[in-house]
Amino acid sequence: MRSLRQRIWQPILQRIRQPMTASGTGARPRLRLYVLCGLLCAGLLGAIAAVSGAAGSSGGGDDSAAGGGRHGTGPAPSGGTAAGGRRPAPEGAARATAPTPTGDGRNKVIGDGSTSYTGPQPHQLKPQKLKPGERPPQFVVFSWDGALENDDHLFSRFREVAKRNNAHMTFFLSGMYLLPKAKRTLYHPPMHSPGSAAIDFPTDRHIRWTLQQLRLAWEDGDEIGTHFNGHFCAPDPGGGGNWTTEDWLSEIAQAKSFVRDWRTNTGFTDIAPLPFDYDQELVGGRAPCLEGQKNLLPAEKSLGWRYDASSPGDFQQWPAKKDGVWDFPLELVPYPGKDFQVLSMDFNFLYHQSGGDVTQGDPAKYGQWEQLTREGYLNGFERAYHGSRAPLFIGNHFETWNGGIYMQAVEDVVKDVCTRPGVRCVSFKELCDWLDAQDPAVLAALRGLDPGESPDWSTFLRK
Repeated sequence: MRSLRQRIWQPILQRIRQPMTASGTGARPRLRLYVLCGLLCAGLLGAIAAVSGAAGSSGGGDDSAAGGGRHGTGPAPSGGTAAGGRRPAPEGAARATAPTPTGDGRNKVIGDGSTSYTGPQPHQLKPQKLKPGERPPQFVVFSWDGALENDDHLFSRFREVAKRNNAHMTFFLSGMYLLPKAKRTLYHPPMHSPGSAAIDFPTDRHIRWTLQQLRLAWEDGDEIGTHFNGHFCAPDPGGGGNWTTEDWLSEIAQAKSFVRDWRTNTGFTDIAPLPFDYDQELVGGRAPCLEGQKNLLPAEKSLGWRYDASSPGDFQQWPAKKDGVWDFPLELVPYPGKDFQVLSMDFNFLYHQSGGDVTQGDPAKYGQWEQLTREGYLNGFERAYHGSRAPLFIGNHFETWNGGIYMQAVEDVVKDVCTRPGVRCVSFKELCDWLDAQDPAVLAALRGLDPGESPDWSTFLRK
């Protein structure tokens, strides 16, 4: 295997910093961004950004309900795993078996029995249209790139964290994580030879564990999106940033096929079908390295997808559609004690702490770095919660960098924010449901707010 440094690409696209405004109003200056992209040893990748922008928060006030579903208030139970610690395999994971799904009497096995229709997904948020004078809910979306259940059991850990804290999450599955290495040549990546990939193909055991977690996650109300397949990124000339729309359509079709046909490809006969029709459930994804959105969007639109989470980063503001598809970028949050902001993803905090090519830095600094990461996410949350109420998007990988501190920081944030009044920790698909239920003029007004700007909600949205 190539060394970590050899597998990292860090071109500086634009490196300009200026201090954040001191007023704390959240005003948006011109975006001046520098982004680095790095392919890490586990095939996990993030875009690193440090930009000038507004910090701080303002205002406060009462909260309004967002709708039904599993999202509500209540105490956050204790639990989880210490940073960097490994847990035993989930109960029953050795064979990853599950009973035949039971739905509403309309269960239908699809194709080779890899998937099935068991009725509408349970525990979904029931979107409600904002009333005049009502304060919007504070949405938070935690999402995960790759979604492989490996020996660290982080998929099951965070699925359980979500369930205990009135939260739903989006798991962006890399389709090839359900394709055995022995069948790798079934994958025909754009601009590469059959069977090629920039990440490792899974073991049979990991496929079994991943299938179990996909089933349980969907039944919990979590979303199964896509992270596509081979994770090809610059400087590879065949990276996703150079793919055509036709290339993306091929990549998507294969990602879906690996989910639809895992039984044929693995030969497993002792595992029940996944309880969802992936052709219907798949409505969005995040491109590896946040590359290629320009040509990806037309492919997604032609398939009827509802959103894309591949933007390389933007200010924390209410979402808008791009080419008819909801655009959910990683967001800029204030880095604690500094005059710049970073994108809301684990790799970006890693870069500013131990460096992008050092995934296991000085253990003596782990506690400090974990606190800075947690506070950085909370800075973004508090600014919106007491300000514009713009949704907060936090992206992650299942990783153990710097002793697992980034996983613990995210778990702490979930426990802190998801049970607060007026907060709804939802999937991207659920956020689409809520946005689509709103008056377009109301959303336009919300998009005009700066991140920390807190209007008089009793009059702001009145017609």
